[in-house]
Amino acid sequence: MTRREELDEIFKDIDENKKKLIKPLLDDISFLELRMEELKKMPFIRVHPKDPTKQKVTKAAKLYKEHSQSYMNAIRMVYSMIGGHEIDEDPVQKFLEGRKSGSQLP
Repeated sequence: MTRREELDEIFKDIDENKKKLIKPLLDDISFLELRMEELKKMPFIRVHPKDPTKQKVTKAAKLYKEHSQSYMNAIRMVYSMIGGHEIDEDPVQKFLEGRKSGSQLP
């Protein structure tokens, strides 16, 4: 089973209108996953042959970072569309709400 098929299986039970919205995102997610796997095989740092303290970030590292950010944004979007934002009690949200209201936490 391909990754795209796995993603389709994960989201098979959601509303048809939501499926239409997330289909392009699922395509992007599967593409980005493949591309990021390819980039992982490449060096991310170039070391100067005579001075190992001189190092440069490679294009592969920069692309991986960009793809990773796009990937996480797509994952967040898909997750929120399937109701993933509905957490019973998020400790971070609880803390922030406590700070906003001025109450002290133990």
